Amino acid sequence: MIRALLILAQIYPANLSLGRYFNAAFDDPVSRLDRRLAGGAATLEFRAGPLGYLPSLLEHLDINPDSQALVFSKTSFQARRIGPRNPRAIYFNDSVAVGFVPGGEVIELAALDPREGIAFYTLETRTSDHPRFAHREVCLSCHHGPATLGVPGVFVGSVHPDGTGMPQRDAAIITDHRTAFRDRWGGWYVDAARGRQKDRSNAVAIDPAEPGSLQPLPRFQATEYLAPHSDIVALMTFEHQTHMTNLLTRLNWLTRIGEPSAIDAALRETVAYMTFEDEAPLLEPVEGASSFANTFAQRGPRDRKGRSLRDFDLKTRLFRYPLSYMIHSEAFDVLPLPIRRKIYRALEEKLPPDALQILRETKPDVL
Repeated sequence: MIRALLILAQIYPANLSLGRYFNAAFDDPVSRLDRRLAGGAATLEFRAGPLGYLPSLLEHLDINPDSQALVFSKTSFQARRIGPRNPRAIYFNDSVAVGFVPGGEVIELAALDPREGIAFYTLETRTSDHPRFAHREVCLSCHHGPATLGVPGVFVGSVHPDGTGMPQRDAAIITDHRTAFRDRWGGWYVDAARGRQKDRSNAVAIDPAEPGSLQPLPRFQATEYLAPHSDIVALMTFEHQTHMTNLLTRLNWLTRIGEPSAIDAALRETVAYMTFEDEAPLLEPVEGASSFANTFAQRGPRDRKGRSLRDFDLKTRLFRYPLSYMIHSEAFDVLPLPIRRKIYRALEEKLPPDALQILRETKPDVL
């Protein structure tokens, strides 16, 4: 991975890589909704109280509120409003993430354009006769760099937060399904019906002299949110998805350059991640605190035996079958056919028979 990033930095400097991005006519779920709002084909309903446009917005974007995960670290441009008593809620589906802070001035959105990467938007929380989304390039100051593999992307961070939610920056890490549980979710609330490996969640560092010594917080009562929980399965899924999205975006960008060694390195890394190589195993079974595990699994295509890549295991690993559901995403489908063929050939060698059969029956372009 390091070699691929070095090649990317050498032949695709940041100012060049973002040239096309800055001039792109984005085609993502938020830009599509914005066009519908502008043309009168859609309207956002405002609910009185702290939620405002949020319920209507999630409905238009087909995001289930049970995906809610709560992060209290001050890691947003709305940091002054965020803390252990007022966390930011994250809601997501395969292509959009929405950030909501009670009392915030805007709702934050990150949407996947399959060719360009993640595009960032805000929606003002105050009521308006004609609500519209604003494109926010300022978000790239954090969302375009090593944390996102050098492309506009998203990530889940784990920090050592103090009592106000302010993170100790030099202890921050980026997490995904490979990260040891003891290092995950610092600055997040996590709810589970059962099964919790030791992690950094639900805790703050009280003593400035010992920022790595975390003390547990009281259970947070999410009364001003759409759901009463911060679901562990939703957060684990989001962790997997963020890095998978960045890998697919980087591979797409590299194919435009045509530098074979960089493409091959990125392809190998993508295949390794999408097949859950080096996944951190569950030390005990996990059960989420919401309906997310059920509703998420229902969204995916199934083979003739009723199996889906979205089926969870939650006993020893996250998913039952070792192939990412993001292979069904637009970001994968827009990869050039020769690249997809190389990935399929690699998957034929790596996947167990059941996962391979699901792939063949749910992806019509498998050759």
